[in-house]
Amino acid sequence: MDGALSDTCFLGVARSATGRRWIGPTEALLRQAQKISQDTGLPDALARVLARAGVTSDAAEAYLAPSLRDTMPDPSTLRDMDRAVEVFLDAVDGQKTIAVFADYDVDGGASAAILTHWLGGLGMRATLYVPDRIDEGYGPNTPAMTRLAEAHDLILCVDCGTLSFEPVAAAKAIGARVVILDHHQGGETLPQADAVVNPNRQDEDGALGHLCAAAVVFLFLAAVNRALRARGTAGPDLLALLDLVALATVADVAPLLGFNRALVRQGLKVMGARARPGLTALSDVAKITGPPTAFHLGFLLGPRVNAGGRVGEADLGARLLASTDPGEAANLAGRLDQLNLARREIEAEVLEEAKAQAEARGVDGALVWAASEGWHPGVVGIVAARLKEAFNRPAIVIGLDESTGKGSGRSVAGVDLGAAIARATSEGTLLKGGGHKMAAGLTVARDQLEPAMSRLEALLARQGAGQAGPQDLACDGAISCAGASLDLVEQLEAAGPYGAGAPAPRLVLSSVTYRAAQSMGDSHMRLSLQDPSGRLDAVAFRVAHTELGAALDGYAGRVVHVAGRVEINEWGGRRTPRLRIEDIALA
Repeated sequence: MDGALSDTCFLGVARSATGRRWIGPTEALLRQAQKISQDTGLPDALARVLARAGVTSDAAEAYLAPSLRDTMPDPSTLRDMDRAVEVFLDAVDGQKTIAVFADYDVDGGASAAILTHWLGGLGMRATLYVPDRIDEGYGPNTPAMTRLAEAHDLILCVDCGTLSFEPVAAAKAIGARVVILDHHQGGETLPQADAVVNPNRQDEDGALGHLCAAAVVFLFLAAVNRALRARGTAGPDLLALLDLVALATVADVAPLLGFNRALVRQGLKVMGARARPGLTALSDVAKITGPPTAFHLGFLLGPRVNAGGRVGEADLGARLLASTDPGEAANLAGRLDQLNLARREIEAEVLEEAKAQAEARGVDGALVWAASEGWHPGVVGIVAARLKEAFNRPAIVIGLDESTGKGSGRSVAGVDLGAAIARATSEGTLLKGGGHKMAAGLTVARDQLEPAMSRLEALLARQGAGQAGPQDLACDGAISCAGASLDLVEQLEAAGPYGAGAPAPRLVLSSVTYRAAQSMGDSHMRLSLQDPSGRLDAVAFRVAHTELGAALDGYAGRVVHVAGRVEINEWGGRRTPRLRIEDIALA
């Protein structure tokens, strides 16, 4: 996408209210968009999105209607896949006892739910085990795996396990079989499991390294169903499980390209049917009234599923997604909603402290980090994401105890944080660590905190981290208030879903005015933009006590440019267009 952006300021905005330079599309991209529009008859705004994604005129139709059949890889291209299928079907055929050991985040919970729903389709039940974040930490541990092995014939480790040598060995020693379905960065050696299916093993080519764990589980079950068909038997319907795959893909910030994009697009259609009690109940507490979108998955549903693992009971999210009882699902969704509110309060406190500490240390290098006692381990990852967004740098936030620190990190595009942490762990600089390109976790000895962060910063600097200044705001074009119509929003949605690797179009309402911004809830603001063509409602979320919030208050009555994403607001049975504000600048 970088090559599609101009070096000149868009609408002359060199520094917006949030300190960013606005940049627009290049002349070359605009010419390509014009060609697509002329060749296909598609609207100009949609053609720009396609051009930015590198789509040509002859590929536009396929891009706008991505097919699972056309984008799905052969599952057997992944190492150990056929062996994993063999071990799993042996357990299914023999009606053996199966346990699913899952990570406590959305990806882990969705992966576990996919397996339990599939097994339920055959009349089988699996034991679900999710470790406590504080007491047990991430991934399989020896006591838990030992207990599971004593009572089960097969243990499936999902979204975890690739670095769990001792726990896997303990389970194997008791006699259980172990299959790992994961996507986290692998080391030079692997646990002695019966199968380790992971596109990010070091002996894989990386072609499927962008898949989340739930997508790996989907491919695994596709291979299982294929094996059953070869016997003349039909397996449970996999397409009905795509809502869970879509949720995990978006929540785990996997790039929405190729197969991932097709999974999410089809999964949103499945979710729209409201057939899964857990997701239906969660959508209701999140007050999602219209058709689900990738935004809903990432910002409304995902955080609530995660809340149990962050500040409450670790298995609540997985239990909700696996539930088949509407009453149970409603109860679990309500509990997760309350835990999410508690998580937000804790997060706000930690973020304020972490941001001040990072700024005092300096935010111009290749890594932004903060560490302190008393920080809840369930929010350090979210706070790291907030620091990454604020400073356009990889960020790590660590909660300290007497002798160690446990932290989580988030990265920026083009910088592989998981690889840097894996390298530091292999060198002995970190006690433990692992993850993937955009997110990773670590454990560090408290007395080695400063040198460990220095080493990570050096590793990240080699990848180019720290070279960028304040993040530019990429804009796709300017429109009028009247131009931001329902038709336009629906046309742009045709090129979705949008998310990581496929950002939603960002448009600018140029030379508009508004009378005053009104408070909405504790931290949101709304306003009505106006230009000679008409009016457009606009909303800005979580802007209280921010530069953007102050500007929205201070610029009332002046002529401004407002950047954001157009969307459909559904309220009281009406559908109206509005702008979700991201930035503002004086015209």
